[in-house]
Amino acid sequence: MSQSHQPVLFQEIIHALRPPTGGRYVDATVGAGGHARGILEASAPDGMLLGLDVDPMALALARENLAPYGPRLTLVHASYLSLPHQLAALGWDDVQGIMFDLGASSMQFDSAERGFSFRDDGPLDMRFDTNSERTAADLVNGLPESELAAALRRFGEEPRAASIARAIVRARPLHSTLELAEVVERTVRGKRTRVHPATRVFQALRIAVNDELDALARVLPLALAALRAGGRLAVISFHSLEDRTVKVFFRSQSLPQRNPPFEQRFSIERGPTLKIIGKKPVVPSEGENRLNPRARSAKLRVAEKL
Repeated sequence: MSQSHQPVLFQEIIHALRPPTGGRYVDATVGAGGHARGILEASAPDGMLLGLDVDPMALALARENLAPYGPRLTLVHASYLSLPHQLAALGWDDVQGIMFDLGASSMQFDSAERGFSFRDDGPLDMRFDTNSERTAADLVNGLPESELAAALRRFGEEPRAASIARAIVRARPLHSTLELAEVVERTVRGKRTRVHPATRVFQALRIAVNDELDALARVLPLALAALRAGGRLAVISFHSLEDRTVKVFFRSQSLPQRNPPFEQRFSIERGPTLKIIGKKPVVPSEGENRLNPRARSAKLRVAEKL
């Protein structure tokens, strides 16, 4: 693993999941395999891990990096939404732990041809799965102005979404990341910002292209169902929309669903299904932030199935 591809919150993930010898684990966003390697080491000599990823390039790197673990490892080019199917194919009834490392990886940001970064010129792509059809260019050049503004507002929390969308539509067609970044910079010129003015726009387009928030909301119940009692779910997020989705799900599952007298608020009553581990999310140390500035926005939330 190169310095730029060291996994975020590596030790914290291992501490959170507590991999026992012989356990079964899922890294649902395996990437280059950094966290998976730690889980396999901690669960040696016979712990098993299923790694999923929609990015074929990342998966090829994971196969290379994790080759020494041989039959203890199964890597599949698949969305984490296929988790129940993948577990059934392995004959696994449940697992001891599941982790997610959300968003784009350093490898993807550093590959200009993938189109994730506004700092290097590349095509407006932004697909995690390079076999999927819709790209960022399709949204930038095809969405009506109102829908484009809505996407920038919802997925990027961009306060100037309307004016940026208007400028993009006037500048069409746009074909490269630097072209789009320049349009955004011209539109917000003179506005003081602590981050690059195109940051939220690129975030919004990436989330929309890969349907990230909806997929996250759909997979969390699947992950909960796949855990055995005492198993743990660990999620690393990098922006408030992801973190809020995880926080709300964990909180809802940590509370009982009981109908008050003479009321039918819930079709099915149940006790709490999750215990939240830690009052606040775990964040990178100052040392990790110095070594890897991209880690600074990471938050790790952990919950244990009851």
